[in-house]
Amino acid sequence: MLINAIRGHAAEFGVTVAKGPKQVAELLRRLASDDGVPALAREMVGVLARQLDGLDIKLTAVEKRLIAWHQQDQTSQCLATIPGVGPISGVSFALKVPDPRAFRSARHFASWIGITPREDSTAGRHKLGRISRAGDEDLRRLLVIGATAVMRAAKPGRSSPWLLALLARKSKKLAAVALANKMARIVWAMMVSGETYRQPAQA
Repeated sequence: MLINAIRGHAAEFGVTVAKGPKQVAELLRRLASDDGVPALAREMVGVLARQLDGLDIKLTAVEKRLIAWHQQDQTSQCLATIPGVGPISGVSFALKVPDPRAFRSARHFASWIGITPREDSTAGRHKLGRISRAGDEDLRRLLVIGATAVMRAAKPGRSSPWLLALLARKSKKLAAVALANKMARIVWAMMVSGETYRQPAQA
């Protein structure tokens, strides 16, 4: 939110940079050296920038505590072996899902997260609609972010044929949701079995 606020105020004076949190430093540098930006505006953005610096320090401290917890938790470490599921996601699932057997199946688990497409059926025809978004928003977001990272690294010979075929016929957004759905089911299966991830054999 702070980054978006800084970007929004800077854009009002025609100062913009490429997307991404790492570009904020360049944006602040341009603002400070741009004589066309009023001094009061630079001062107000400076207030936001100082808040951002403090927030980065706090987030770094929290992340260190999460990594330490991850290194001591077997379930979190197990889940982190799934492509697209790192330590932070592993910790989140381990904390939020203490009893995976409370869900009858992987589909019920994915539905609880809100990553399962709604089914619209008419006259005997089955059509999958948008995901419900009715579940845990944080877990759903982590899965979609992880799925997007896996898709960026997808290459013939290194990625599963299923994923490559999915990317060939679906838009990136739909493919990310479909992969996130599959990842949720894998997470449930591994939490129930306690096994680490095994890469599917390439066809």
